[in-house]
Amino acid sequence: LGGWRISGKWTSLNFNRTLRLLMSQYGHFPFFRAYLGPHPASPHTPVIQIDQPEFDVPLKQDQEQKIYAQIFREYLTYLNQLGTLLGGDPSKVQEHSSLSISITSRLFQFLRPLEQRRAQGKLFQMVTIDQLKEMAPAIDWLSCLQATFTPMSLSPSQSLVVHDVEYLKNMSQLVEEMLLKQRDFLQSHMILGLVVTLSPALDSQFQEARRKLSQKLRELTEQPPMPARPRWMKCVEETGTFFEPTLAALFVREAFGPSTRSAAMKLFTAIRDALITRLRNLPWMNEETQNMAQDKVAQLQVEMGASEWALKPELARQEYNDIQLGSSFLQSVLSCVRSLRARIVQSFLQPHPQHRWKVSPWDVNAYYSVSDHVVVFPAGLLQPPFFHPGYPRAVNFGAAGSIMAHELLHIFYQLLLPGGCLACDNHALQEAHLCLKRHYAAFPLPSRTSFNDSLTFLENAADVGGLAIALQAYSKRLLRHHGKTVLPSLDLSPQQIFFRSYAQVMCRKPSPQDSHDTHSPPHLRVHGPLSSTPAFARYFRCARGALLNPSSRCQLW
Repeated sequence: LGGWRISGKWTSLNFNRTLRLLMSQYGHFPFFRAYLGPHPASPHTPVIQIDQPEFDVPLKQDQEQKIYAQIFREYLTYLNQLGTLLGGDPSKVQEHSSLSISITSRLFQFLRPLEQRRAQGKLFQMVTIDQLKEMAPAIDWLSCLQATFTPMSLSPSQSLVVHDVEYLKNMSQLVEEMLLKQRDFLQSHMILGLVVTLSPALDSQFQEARRKLSQKLRELTEQPPMPARPRWMKCVEETGTFFEPTLAALFVREAFGPSTRSAAMKLFTAIRDALITRLRNLPWMNEETQNMAQDKVAQLQVEMGASEWALKPELARQEYNDIQLGSSFLQSVLSCVRSLRARIVQSFLQPHPQHRWKVSPWDVNAYYSVSDHVVVFPAGLLQPPFFHPGYPRAVNFGAAGSIMAHELLHIFYQLLLPGGCLACDNHALQEAHLCLKRHYAAFPLPSRTSFNDSLTFLENAADVGGLAIALQAYSKRLLRHHGKTVLPSLDLSPQQIFFRSYAQVMCRKPSPQDSHDTHSPPHLRVHGPLSSTPAFARYFRCARGALLNPSSRCQLW
């Protein structure tokens, strides 16, 4: 990469050569992101996407100037530590780190919020590599993208999806300025960013510096402190990421056998039937919309466990000849990163008529794909404590069942958006909207916890509706199947077990991604739906007017 002036060893190399190496060999994208994603007009056709960069600092467009400055001060301290750990002269480290912060700040100011781009109808733009070269000439787009997405064969006429053209134009101008006047500082900025990206694979001094920065930034942004993650957890996650083709088949064979799959499908069928029944009785839907909604549910595809593609025998036997594991942990990680990128590109180039899963089989995150009209429940979700064929039905319906219902309601998100259902009773729908927002706003928030009710509204509606649908399905099952449905060690009725099971899987500690989460904080995901369900207050004998037994409730679903 040519080194850097901080350590006194620096060879002024071609800027685009360095950028090309950072992107293709290290997976580091200092000025923009480039990745493969579905074509906007054809979801099963892959296309290279050029997007805004992901900044390492938690900046927001509407941040107070004082907080903004404090965040940058902490980040400057962190960069100084990195430069010193790498043997740099302290005075030079301070100067180059400050310039790196300045570059980051200017790039951040070029960003346009998603809401602004959506309002202007400019979420993305189809351009060729040649056209992008004219718009942002500082970057040798063809050579950088060709190196990153080998073995794809790219040409100047290759179409790309660009998410923010104006950002790229401004970014290009900044790079050209730096190349004319401060080329060595631009090099330092790229190298510092690379070290930040690689810090999890470096020694404990780098990891400790990173941990302290994260702690300070969470304090400044008034987020609760994060508990330390044990090292084994990161090792398991990275092994799963790098060797998923082999591990997927092994995991599913071990954890999601035919009996588990059959029991999970029965649960899903009961939840789906309860949703269809509920759709027939929604006061804000007319008969035509109800019929349309029922048809959408009937046509829905469901995939459980793992994708058929992931379970192909040849993938399980993959030998990973391109991965070199040696005495250097860093070099081993980099070898795995390059191998993974090559496999991702290769998989996108192969015909893939079915839905392409967005999660690993051991993940616990279910999702609904709008483009393929398919709902996905990975095998990791259909494990304890969410689900087990031998659990009492109350446990399975309360945990996995409510999650299944939540995902099914994603089918109808469009109806809840302004103007999304012209044939609906929009007055009743708007009243239900406002009611639910007021309901969630009434809950006290723990210290250092915040949420945006406009951002979380759709997920809140799905949480409340999902619990109600799962309870309806479970109540119907109780009428048809009698027998032992309680847990011997707990003095709880079947219905109480149902609600306890729901609360147990929703209640958790906050995660680092919570600031970008469209879900409410964990305690609201428990209290909001439970307090919206009259049966909960009845079975737990909550006093009228108590937090979980309000005097009035809302119903969207």
